[in-house]
Amino acid sequence: MKIGVFDSGKGGTVILEAIKNNLPHEQYMYIGDSENCPYGEKTDEELMKIVCEIVERLKDWGAKIIVIACNTATTRCIDRLRELYPDLVFVGTEPAVKLAVDTGLNNVLVMATPGTIHSERMMSLIKENQKPGQKIDLLACAGLADAIERGENIDVVLDGLIGKMGTYDVVVLGCTHYSLIKERIQKYFPNAKLIDGSEGVANRVSKLVLKNA
Repeated sequence: MKIGVFDSGKGGTVILEAIKNNLPHEQYMYIGDSENCPYGEKTDEELMKIVCEIVERLKDWGAKIIVIACNTATTRCIDRLRELYPDLVFVGTEPAVKLAVDTGLNNVLVMATPGTIHSERMMSLIKENQKPGQKIDLLACAGLADAIERGENIDVVLDGLIGKMGTYDVVVLGCTHYSLIKERIQKYFPNAKLIDGSEGVANRVSKLVLKNA
């Protein structure tokens, strides 16, 4: 089966590799849209136009399943994409809030782009999953995805964002780009468990492939 994966640059390669580890014999197509990175700073209209153009390309290449390896594009576009392309199967990527909450630890930080942090879906994820006594802080990491994509000033941006933050039990990496610098982020939270959603996405794709085999 042909599986298309896209993200606003190279961050989605983390998810692509997780899917390939589960399903090594499928055919893959990846679009890293560095030109339009970061998606979190686009308006809804701009982002929808960008994403539809990518979906059209992947569809033309024969993709049957399309993985949106971007939290921002998922939270803001996936419902509309499912309406526009009923013949395609879409798998989205969301901040792993549920995984963080299910650890049973009480002090949670979610790092994500401003677009994801301020989305209705983020609010829904917290409302649906937060347990009594759990504290969930949200950090809008303006500029971090772009710095990672360009490979410039990453430590400067990180230090400005989280250099003086307190301690947390769990840190959710709510942007696929952040997983590429997991070790650097871990230095700021040496005792925290870092979580991303790549394995969850990969497992979901595996189930869909087996179902449609």
